[in-house]
Amino acid sequence: MTALRQRMAEDMQLHGFAARTQEAYLGAVCQLARYYQKTPEAITEEELRGYFLYLVNVKKLARASVTIALCGIKFLYEQTLQRKWRILDVVRPQKEKRLPVVLSREEVRSILQEIRIPTYRACLTTIYACGLRLSEGRCLQVCDVDSARMLLHIHGKAKKDRYVPLPQEILPMLRDLWKIYRSPVWVFPAPRRGRNLWHRPGETGVPASVDAVQSAFRHALKRTGISKKAHVHSLRHSYGTHLLENGIHLRVIQELLGHRSPATTAIYTHLTAEVRGEAVESINRLMRDL
Repeated sequence: MTALRQRMAEDMQLHGFAARTQEAYLGAVCQLARYYQKTPEAITEEELRGYFLYLVNVKKLARASVTIALCGIKFLYEQTLQRKWRILDVVRPQKEKRLPVVLSREEVRSILQEIRIPTYRACLTTIYACGLRLSEGRCLQVCDVDSARMLLHIHGKAKKDRYVPLPQEILPMLRDLWKIYRSPVWVFPAPRRGRNLWHRPGETGVPASVDAVQSAFRHALKRTGISKKAHVHSLRHSYGTHLLENGIHLRVIQELLGHRSPATTAIYTHLTAEVRGEAVESINRLMRDL
């Protein structure tokens, strides 16, 4: 690791960035260095301008990818190298207004039924039933399950913890899974081959990997024949939408999902047919005497 990379990593730790954020930002800076084949310290502001034009016009990266590159590079130059370059304030990826993919209740159940490996089926079922992010679901620990109060303790994004209700149908499934692997730490441990899954005293193993859970979802989706471009995070969007359809207040849904802003949760009002139907009925009543 170069001295500059080490310094940037330490600066991000001091800012309290999550490990995945640090990895993404360092990756963005490494790509910049590879593009010009020299250390970022030697790159000029004009070269930086050319690099962002390359990302937008040649590579045609999506807004999210350009944003990650901008944030990582901006942190390096403004925080670690203390360079206040104007170009870093000029670059602004165009905002996208895309509605997330939402699965119906029947579609969710048909996908989950097609998942063959118990760990991944239980993990994805819990992600939907509790409205979790993939990172929150796969890293769920045994000590996070409060069976007495039927709650899950979720270590959320940006170190924001929350409690979410644990549906009654989920607890027996989690207990059955634990009897298979008997992991002392992870609720959803990475599957291991062989009958002696936990043969070493005190062995903790590792949680199910991101790639493995995503792959299990993709294969199950393909087997169902559902044409929607869904992914694991669609289960979380579906959870929020289904709660709203069942009359749960938007503010409560915001707390359950761990959203900072009500505006983030409000997107589900655009996704549910029930909410739209109620709005149309209300409008018709208001305009009846025109």
